[in-house]
Amino acid sequence: GKWGIFVLSEQKEFIGAGITTDGKKAYFIICSMFVNEELIFSRLREIYEKNEKCYLVTNDLKTLLKVFPVASEDRIFDTSVAAYLLNPSKDTYAYDDIARDYLNVTVPSRKELLEKEVLSVMTVQEKKAMDYIGYETCVPFMAMEPLKKALEEAGEYSLYETIELPTVYVLRHMEKAGIRVDAEALSQYGKMLGEQVDTLANAIYTEAGKEFNINSPKQLGEILFDELKLPGAKKTKTGYSTNVDVLNRLKNDYQIVADVWDYRQVSKLKSTYADGLAAFIRADGRIHGTFNQTITATGRISSTEPNLQNIPMRTELGRQIRKVFIPKEDYVFVDADYSQIELRVLAHFSNDEKLIQAYHDNQDIHALTASQVFGVPIDEVDDLMRRNAKAVNFGIVYGISAFGLSQDLDIGQKEAQGYIDSYFETYPKIKEFLDRTVAEAKEKGVTKTLYGRIRPVPELSSSNYMQRQFGERVAMNAPIQGTAADIIKIAMIRVHDRLIREKYKSRLILQVHDELLIETHKDEIDEVKQILETEMVHACDLAVPLIAEVKQGINWYEAK
Repeated sequence: GKWGIFVLSEQKEFIGAGITTDGKKAYFIICSMFVNEELIFSRLREIYEKNEKCYLVTNDLKTLLKVFPVASEDRIFDTSVAAYLLNPSKDTYAYDDIARDYLNVTVPSRKELLEKEVLSVMTVQEKKAMDYIGYETCVPFMAMEPLKKALEEAGEYSLYETIELPTVYVLRHMEKAGIRVDAEALSQYGKMLGEQVDTLANAIYTEAGKEFNINSPKQLGEILFDELKLPGAKKTKTGYSTNVDVLNRLKNDYQIVADVWDYRQVSKLKSTYADGLAAFIRADGRIHGTFNQTITATGRISSTEPNLQNIPMRTELGRQIRKVFIPKEDYVFVDADYSQIELRVLAHFSNDEKLIQAYHDNQDIHALTASQVFGVPIDEVDDLMRRNAKAVNFGIVYGISAFGLSQDLDIGQKEAQGYIDSYFETYPKIKEFLDRTVAEAKEKGVTKTLYGRIRPVPELSSSNYMQRQFGERVAMNAPIQGTAADIIKIAMIRVHDRLIREKYKSRLILQVHDELLIETHKDEIDEVKQILETEMVHACDLAVPLIAEVKQGINWYEAK
């Protein structure tokens, strides 16, 4: 009645399947001659689809879907996703972790059994390889019921069933679709950055009076603090510190420091993006990255190979990289971004009347906060006041301290504390909410989002003051950022499902934090915009309206 399954495929070559029928025996079937991949999968599909009491259990559903694409429904269970929900702060959710945590047994890990070997036709008959496949198959099967029970006790089963499991399918579709890259434009971008790096290096050498290795903190420190006698030197074991904080304090007053700052930024853009992205372009001209669902402690999706969620937005030069991402022929990009979703979630949780009313009146929240914090009429708020208020607004969401805010705004700690105090006087219920959230986290050991996603905060009971402070910041932020992550997943699932269900050619291809990107057929632009806005705005019913800003363009830069 129940099947655990582990399919093994290396470099598109299907090798075998591990199957368990009673949780105690695992059968390994080697694919050879007429017992091939097609036969195995057709039999498995037949068994699964014809028997409603049959469950498919795996520890990595997204990978399984590459070779065994089954429809999303309640007879599929992914043990790694379930284990992640129960404790999102862990590093891994491999079968040996799950066996230890939910079956109270210790089994050897893949690394212990196989060391660095890659499973292949030559090794599958080795006993250790067979043992590995047996554990990989049996453990998820045996852990399904304990994990289900644990999810129900934690109040997370609905979250697993309605948000996390459907997300697996959406991420698989996005990975398969990929995103097209203009290789020539990427090459030109790299050349332009290379020229800028050379220009900045020459300027630095001229200002220093000699050539040296700019990438060596030791040599750079000697130039800045021994030879040029710049102020603010901080000694370390290996020389002078030349980290971001040190350079940031000096770059407005000393041209060489400003040039070193720019040199580092441009060099990173070149190595990470211009050169780095080129290595990931496949034969179809597209990058097929990996989206990870079980990495972040807050519930946000992360991206690797390459990290498409880390595409720079702070500088114009960094934003230019988005121009190399283009849609296929006869398509455009339609992109939507949530406006201030975390502040809106904060308004909902705190139930602060002034903040809620401001959002209902569609006011400029940063200007309003500036007016209140700095005690000036709203029409007299200048750009600097608004920028500072914006830093306070977003800083509060992350549990910022007076010290942190003083660093961000380059002001004194006393002045920064004054800003924070004025903020809480303006929005008193936010202070009450944050204090209550920290107190509940101390009592229960976890925080919860609107949808029941938990995050353990063991740091709150630490004997170390700095650890406790960190725990307080986590406790303030996790419910807010986690709820925002839940909402974007709901929107993502609904948008993806509608595009497929209503038989559109357009496809969701990328999610970056609060943003969704759709490769949209030119005949479907208006409908896709409507779907995107509707599903994002109505993903959750908060005390304040959700706003999604929809744009289109011939590349990602234009659409953003």
